[in-house]
Amino acid sequence: MSSIRMLEKKEEPEADVEVKWADQQQINNFSKLNNQLDQSMELYEKLKQEKEYLDDVQMELELADEDEPIRYKVGDAFVHVPVAEALERVEKEAAALGLKLEDIESDISSTQEKMSDLKKALYAKFGNAINLEKD
Repeated sequence: MSSIRMLEKKEEPEADVEVKWADQQQINNFSKLNNQLDQSMELYEKLKQEKEYLDDVQMELELADEDEPIRYKVGDAFVHVPVAEALERVEKEAAALGLKLEDIESDISSTQEKMSDLKKALYAKFGNAINLEKD
């Protein structure tokens, strides 16, 4: 089904909107921030999934038999370590990952604020002649 429709007179973009060098720089900056936001969101989701996996491993290790050694991956190799040591390593990795996630969250928030400021400025200048929204 087609969603083509006629624009109302007030929705039509102005035909002669002049784009100055400073305006183009703002548009380019918005585009860079948009790409940066997409990459940060992708990395955030990946690390969030990894953190969930580490939390699951941590719960499993808490239920594991203390006498049986655990195979723990170090680089490309697996080594046998006691359950307590494996649990400690997983906790450290989860804590480091949590800090990384917080940093990415603050980067995302900062990027969104910058994009919001640029959107306001560009929409004020160009109105409906520019579209900065994601589909």
